[in-house]
Amino acid sequence: MALQGSTELQALRERLEARAAELRQEVGALRAEEAGDLTKTPGGPVEDPGERGEEEARHAVRHAEQGRDTQELRNIAAALQRMEEGRYGECVDCGCDIPLARLQAEPAAARCVACQQRFERGAPPA
Repeated sequence: MALQGSTELQALRERLEARAAELRQEVGALRAEEAGDLTKTPGGPVEDPGERGEEEARHAVRHAEQGRDTQELRNIAAALQRMEEGRYGECVDCGCDIPLARLQAEPAAARCVACQQRFERGAPPA
């Protein structure tokens, strides 16, 4: 792709790196919050079933957020690796160029729109 070495590529790299830094901070905060919940026992264990349910729901939400953020960090790391290898902007499934507009909207995109749709449906790569 013609992006290699361009100012667009540098701008996308900076966006990816900035987002990765945000995500690392968020994951750290979620882990600290969860660790704090495990160690705090101001009134002892939660006895009220309603409060217990709320605590379990909060834990489930934090766990889901942490999983989502961790996956996004993996996607960013993979995109940065493709940049280093000179393969950024090339669909990992079909090898076609990913349009710049898609990369600007989703800098960690690994697939063109058609292949991403197939991937999300669980269909085999093109």
